[in-house]
Amino acid sequence: MLFDLSLSMDTFRGMFRSLLIANRGEIALRVLRTAREMGLTTVAVYSDADRDALHVREADRAVHLGGPAPSDSYLRSDLILQAALDQGAEAIHPGYGFLAENADFARQVGEAGLAFVGPSPEAIESMGDKIQARKAALAAGVPVIPGLDEGSAAAEDLLGAALEIGYPVMLKAAAGGGGKGIRIVESEADLAEAARLAAAEAESSFGDGRVYLEKYLRRPRHVEVQILADQHGKVVSYGERECSVQRRHQKLVEESPSPAVSEELRARMEEAARVLAKAVGYVGAGTVEFLVSEGDYYFLEMNTRLQVEHAITEERFGVDLVREQLRVAAGLEAMDALAPRGHSIEVRINAEDPVGFLPSLGQLSQVRMPGGRGVRVDSAVFPGAEVTPWYDSMLAKLIVLAEDREAAIDRMLRALAELKLVGVKTSVPIAARALDSERFRSGDYDTSILTGITLEHDKDEMEMACIAAAYARYRRLLNGNGQGAAARKVSAGPSAWVQVSRQEGRH
Repeated sequence: MLFDLSLSMDTFRGMFRSLLIANRGEIALRVLRTAREMGLTTVAVYSDADRDALHVREADRAVHLGGPAPSDSYLRSDLILQAALDQGAEAIHPGYGFLAENADFARQVGEAGLAFVGPSPEAIESMGDKIQARKAALAAGVPVIPGLDEGSAAAEDLLGAALEIGYPVMLKAAAGGGGKGIRIVESEADLAEAARLAAAEAESSFGDGRVYLEKYLRRPRHVEVQILADQHGKVVSYGERECSVQRRHQKLVEESPSPAVSEELRARMEEAARVLAKAVGYVGAGTVEFLVSEGDYYFLEMNTRLQVEHAITEERFGVDLVREQLRVAAGLEAMDALAPRGHSIEVRINAEDPVGFLPSLGQLSQVRMPGGRGVRVDSAVFPGAEVTPWYDSMLAKLIVLAEDREAAIDRMLRALAELKLVGVKTSVPIAARALDSERFRSGDYDTSILTGITLEHDKDEMEMACIAAAYARYRRLLNGNGQGAAARKVSAGPSAWVQVSRQEGRH
């Protein structure tokens, strides 16, 4: 049963009535829609490159920031704050990326007398630095991976720690994330050069060349717990998400619940996430990330914002996490989690060549999004939209909910087959191949799953999309009777199914 909105929304409107969304693309549109449902006046901000963006068109008001480069627009905290004050906004939602985990920005918002829809600057600082986050986890009794407790750019410090821990080890940038500055080192002979490269990348990406070292776990799974904490000390957890299908340490496919997490392990991880949130005085939505290996779990980091993959948690728990963020920011108590249902999967649709994952730029001439029961699309693209080099490559998030995991996989494959984006290459083929792989279907996979899944350079994207659709189709037919035309087509190989799909107009 959903909670009664009548009283809570009246209370909410009395605390703030207008919201500036300090972001762009699908997350800006996502936040805007919930804010509108809650009766808030919405203010969008935009760069030169986003003049015609959907979040600009849909907002009640929109303010131009500057040039297309993030440093001239979405990272200009001074311009964003001034826009909020000029437009009479009483709160700022940062979305994810850009300034979402910038403690200085959160502090400036508070000093300007506005509500920041996120945690305190102190919580962002304590969790934003991997070394400080690790220390906080240790102090709270949360298991961590054996490693160096201080960041360093000195090779001798890293060598000593590696000898004590034992190879293989992983080097990571102490500040920042997104897969930047990560190096896996198998032996002492490779450590010095790997440390130099990791420090250089960390300095370039985050202005901080410190690197820390930890034991590299074989066959790890990336599992995270969604939490929501209010200003009254209450912390609610919403189960876990499996995020192990990654390329270059960045997520591509997520699912909930994780096929590798037992009820007992889930309870321990949720409790650890709540304990850590309380220990750092956390308020708002956040995600505590763990690595799971051989039945044990280890703290990885905490993302002090809404995650890209929050939608699969929303689908399973029947919650609007953006609504909850806004309620908590307004001082209301966090709502208890409802009982979860079914299985949910999300695929990130990125504008990139599925061979090598290089960016793909251009104008979208055709856009056709899938639909049907249990299918959700979070996107801000439209025919004529320009994919530029200025921002993240993600074009859309495709989310499905079904009664169980097998049905969710088949539903996602069907939805991917319906999806049509013409004008750029996308990550759809590699995601579909991963979803229908034996490792993924069995649930026995880890963060290395994409290393065994490759696409050939001479396959065009349309053919690979046809193959993806064909996989789901012939699997269902085989499960149905395993004979006749279906069996003959399977034995003939995927190319026969590609031809059938083309003849039937499937893309």
